[in-house]
Amino acid sequence: MKDSKIGIELRGLNNMIKRYIDKHLNKKIVDQITGTNGWIITYLSHNLDRDVFQKDLEEEFGVTRSTASKVVNLMVQKGLVERHSVPYDGRLKKLVLTPKASKISELINEDKETIEKLLTKGFSDEELETLQSYIERMKNNLQ
Repeated sequence: MKDSKIGIELRGLNNMIKRYIDKHLNKKIVDQITGTNGWIITYLSHNLDRDVFQKDLEEEFGVTRSTASKVVNLMVQKGLVERHSVPYDGRLKKLVLTPKASKISELINEDKETIEKLLTKGFSDEELETLQSYIERMKNNLQ
């Protein structure tokens, strides 16, 4: 494909999603958290059945150790997450949502459903599966 602009298109879509979220969804939480904080809160709330560490965030969101550390430190300062020691390894600190973040998580889940419906409107199940497989392949290509 000549003059492919997939990366630019994906970046543009990402920016549009961020702007839509900032403008339209649950104003109560927009002032309290960044979009990245929201994704991390959602990730932690969906993984309550296991210990989640900063390394997991790095892998899940494809960010560097430094970036993950900065974001987590700010979330700790905002009272959104806490670091707790684990009994099986003194070096590790699992990330735990605070009650404040748990309430925000409920609002985020409502917003997530709204944005997912909007993004997938007009797509068949087969098209969505194909799109997901393309996205996974692109992510794998970059690893």
